[in-house]
Amino acid sequence: MYHVLDYQSTLELLDETGRFARFEKQKKVEYLQDNIIAHQDCAWGDGKILLNYRCHPGRAVDRYRSGYKTYILLALHEVKNRGDVDSFHITWKMKDGFLKPDGFWETIISQKTRQLSINIIFPKKRLPLRVIVEETNHRKTHIITSEERNVLPDGRLKVSWAKKNPRLFENYLMKWLW
Repeated sequence: MYHVLDYQSTLELLDETGRFARFEKQKKVEYLQDNIIAHQDCAWGDGKILLNYRCHPGRAVDRYRSGYKTYILLALHEVKNRGDVDSFHITWKMKDGFLKPDGFWETIISQKTRQLSINIIFPKKRLPLRVIVEETNHRKTHIITSEERNVLPDGRLKVSWAKKNPRLFENYLMKWLW
């Protein structure tokens, strides 16, 4: 139905206990078919997820669960045709999702994607001891280097990892140890 030109996601851990978090993603897509009227989003995680879910463009009109994933149906406000481009901006909050001494955030590539960027922002009072990215299907591990770490002006740490043309159906796990 579409391919992803650019996918950027940011998980922000809001407190040192891991109790509160916020997720934001921006996904630029190009439609490959005519007469598209809806878009499907997907989420999963521990604790309470999808709190205060917001998206633009479109409006969430339905949710359903299949296994450990929750799918969200977004009604678009106009018909999209082949070659049209949309830039989705989606956010939600989570509660009680990152309470363990280790954590991870998973990104699954389910459409052809040109550019992938995954970011995690850690609270100033609980910085990670180690961060890696695993390509689970390909069984490859990337150790996050100092170039991929950025201390923000308020003392929080932003860890970023990017990949051009990520493998279709690959699972990218950004894992950390607090």
